[in-house]
Amino acid sequence: MILVTGANGNLGSATLAALRARGVIAAGGSRTPGDGMRRLDFDDRSGIDLAGVSTLVLISAGYAEDDQVIRRHAAVLDAASRDGVRHVIYTSLTGAGDHLGFALAHRATERLVRACGLPWTILRNGLYAELFGGLLMWADNGVESAFGDGVLAAVARADLGEAAAIIAADPAPHSGHIYDLTGAPIRAADVADRLGVPHLTIGLGEYRRRLQSEMPDLLPFQPPMLASIATGIRHGFLDGTSPDLTDILGRPVSDPLATAVAAASATRPGRSQVTAGSARPATA
Repeated sequence: MILVTGANGNLGSATLAALRARGVIAAGGSRTPGDGMRRLDFDDRSGIDLAGVSTLVLISAGYAEDDQVIRRHAAVLDAASRDGVRHVIYTSLTGAGDHLGFALAHRATERLVRACGLPWTILRNGLYAELFGGLLMWADNGVESAFGDGVLAAVARADLGEAAAIIAADPAPHSGHIYDLTGAPIRAADVADRLGVPHLTIGLGEYRRRLQSEMPDLLPFQPPMLASIATGIRHGFLDGTSPDLTDILGRPVSDPLATAVAAASATRPGRSQVTAGSARPATA
């Protein structure tokens, strides 16, 4: 059986849906399981049960401080070794993201995956087009961001879910591989053009001030993470592309610009702005 962790999250649910669309029998695991899901609480080490699981798709539990994230991942990998899981697929962060504020937990987990004694595959996911669009801030005269003219090789979350499903359905050929799954380059100005509004650049200091003072739902570790995304895009560290995703999918990637535009449209005035739940910078 294939088990996808974080099945109530965006990437986990997309992966599970892609598996089922391919006719593959798969189950979801979650701390708050729904119908047909397995309860899977990484903070309850003794209660993690992976019996009967052949392939584990470990969706990063990155929505926490680094030490907690790494502890959670270590617990589930220990359970995977104990319970006879035969292959682990981990959704990590693009190699271009080493400087980002949430990279350490991913790289530390990659070490744990490689050392767990099981066949493994690491999917280094690029930043979501949904996140890029959702982080644009609406103003009276257009949209604002701290991205400047920087380019992001953004990727639609559904493409990443499909790639994970393809590998989970037949993991053996991908054993020991690390894939860099990025999309196509887009800019904030491109999104603004599609929306029919101007894009205005704000400074990184102003952006950090807004995160800290105007978004009270953000948790303490989130503003520096989001600021690291902004400066990484602004200064050209996240624009690199790779053929890995198209090779796995067997088709061109979905248009990340359309995805980012849809996400930005959802935050127009009168709708909810980015909150802690929608601004998760990790690859969950």
